[in-house]
Amino acid sequence: MKIIPQHIQKWALVSLIPLVLTSCLKDKAFPLYPNNKTATVDYKYAATADSLQEKTYSTYLSANGNYFVQDNAGNTNYNYWPQAHTLDIFTDAFLRTKNDVYKQRMKSLLNGTRVTNGNKYQNEYYDDMEWLALASLRAYTATNDNDYLDAANTLWTDIKTGQNNNQGGGIAWRKSQLDYKNTPANAPAIIFACRLYALKKNDADLTLAKSLYTWLSATLVDPSSGIIWDGINGNHDGQISKNKFTYNQGVYMGAALELYRVTQNADYLADAVRNANATINDTDISPGGLLKSEGQGDGGLFKGILVRYLTLLIQEPAVSSTDRDAFVKFLKYNAQTLYTKGISRPALFVSPDWKTLPSGNTDLTTQLSGVMMVEAAAALKADGKL
Repeated sequence: MKIIPQHIQKWALVSLIPLVLTSCLKDKAFPLYPNNKTATVDYKYAATADSLQEKTYSTYLSANGNYFVQDNAGNTNYNYWPQAHTLDIFTDAFLRTKNDVYKQRMKSLLNGTRVTNGNKYQNEYYDDMEWLALASLRAYTATNDNDYLDAANTLWTDIKTGQNNNQGGGIAWRKSQLDYKNTPANAPAIIFACRLYALKKNDADLTLAKSLYTWLSATLVDPSSGIIWDGINGNHDGQISKNKFTYNQGVYMGAALELYRVTQNADYLADAVRNANATINDTDISPGGLLKSEGQGDGGLFKGILVRYLTLLIQEPAVSSTDRDAFVKFLKYNAQTLYTKGISRPALFVSPDWKTLPSGNTDLTTQLSGVMMVEAAAALKADGKL
């Protein structure tokens, strides 16, 4: 029996939709990038981002206004980690538009998350807290509102308690399972530590980031391909789970990129670029050049996270033009495919499979990935890169 990794099971006991690997494309040479018949489409990414933001806000906001619910079909369940990514998309929109309505939504969500979570930011899962810490720190840099920085610091204090020597180092996945280490609990911590170091220049943060990165690179990176594996010791057997999830690639390249930015050590940038090239060429992760569907539930969010960090890599001036062009071509194809095939209109809901229209309900997680892709496309288009 195939065992699903534990951090994929915590979506409030909701059964995940089976992964769709788009096998009809999987075995074809990369890059596929077919000549779309939609080549003459006017891709209005910024306007579509506005529309998706409004649909997401109006559809998924809870009745009490404190959090965003699980799906668009009446399931009002509260899940912690998507709230952080909802905060992130509001920050995307605020940075793009400078419209204070997004700043209001950001602050309301920060407060609502604390209230809904028992009047605290901390929870059982170190990776969950890292997502909220990252989103809060980013919101702070966008607004200079110290409430976000206070939240980020509170979370960081708790997150650091997850570091231990089980499996040779790293931060645990959750407090009740300190011997299980995975990429989602370590790469985002590296990103956060580097960004906090850039802001506050606390040497301990950079030291921790380097230590975690050394452990992660030695433990969960496939040395032959540069692809990032998921975790180690999830079943208490010391074995590595070699599942290839999209978001693990994204956060690893993000961790390497942030370390490069604060150290100027080109080896880190080379790691990020190697992983990005491996990702866009991997026929399991990106069959035919299109990011695979990983279902809904937790998996619905995975592609958007990869897109966020690949976009940052594209925006890094030190990346070579050859690599940047390849990454832009990849994201352009994904953005165009989602834009023309994966968004229902006029309903404006997103499919977990970006080459087909959604059917049935759309989870918040799935919707967020679509918003992230369109916001990224709007940012790259505004920069003249798309």
